[in-house]
Amino acid sequence: MAGRGAFPPEAIAEVKAIACQLPSERGLPLSRFSGSEIAREAVALGIVEQLSGATVWRWLAEDAIRPWNYRSWIFPRDPDFRAKAARVLDLYAGRWEGRLLHPGEFVLCADEKPSIQARARLHTTLPPTAGGGNQLVEHEYKRMGALCYLAAWDVRRAKLFDRCEPKGGIEPFDRLVAQVMAEQPYASARRVFWVVDNGSSHRGQRSIERLQGRYKNLVLVHLPIHASWLNQVEIYFSIVQRKVLQPNDFTDLAAVEQRLLAFARHYEQVARPFEWKFTRDDLDRLLQRLNAPNHAVTLAA
Repeated sequence: MAGRGAFPPEAIAEVKAIACQLPSERGLPLSRFSGSEIAREAVALGIVEQLSGATVWRWLAEDAIRPWNYRSWIFPRDPDFRAKAARVLDLYAGRWEGRLLHPGEFVLCADEKPSIQARARLHTTLPPTAGGGNQLVEHEYKRMGALCYLAAWDVRRAKLFDRCEPKGGIEPFDRLVAQVMAEQPYASARRVFWVVDNGSSHRGQRSIERLQGRYKNLVLVHLPIHASWLNQVEIYFSIVQRKVLQPNDFTDLAAVEQRLLAFARHYEQVARPFEWKFTRDDLDRLLQRLNAPNHAVTLAA
């Protein structure tokens, strides 16, 4: 047992191992560990005689272990998850079926952002003031309806195509596709790859037959189920959420549409291709981690 002020590497490693377990696995009535709770558990197990939460926090920081944090996750259930995800990652890297893409081939990511509300605040929003005064947004509002925002992002050209529709569906999505495919260089391109998720407006073999039958140079590429995080247009949607839709203060749906479309043109002036760094190797490491019966932890102590 380590005493006060003397913490051998073995004791530190044991404490880090506690942090890499769920509290329920240790029979504790907790959903997440804090530093002080880990310290208490280490003392109860006889690993150390005394230990502070601050010391635990410092040890865990050496390995970026943060057991008090969590994020929601949908575990892959598509039996072909790796193969479907890998071909999309290849497209982002400029390859398809083992060959480099031709300069006359393009990759677009597309999706819908549904149910964007117009919330008319019951008091005018007040701007920030000197001295630390925040923007003040009235809590109460009147709902003025909702619309669907559709967008396609050219991965290599940082070009945006977008539109607003009363609601999502096959016809609205097909109008977005037509909007893009009518323009050059896509209309006469050798191939235009469209990366999409499995939403109802572009799901399954029927969507492939529908769109590839209409546009002979279009290749529809589906992500695995529950893999929208691999769709680059979702990065743009997150920017829209932060820059345009929060706080939500619009008098009506026309104001929402005007702001969304104007922001896209504003963003294009400074847009650059996203620095996508998630590769096939990263995918393999992630799947290995998710499929492991017990997480293997390499500790700095």
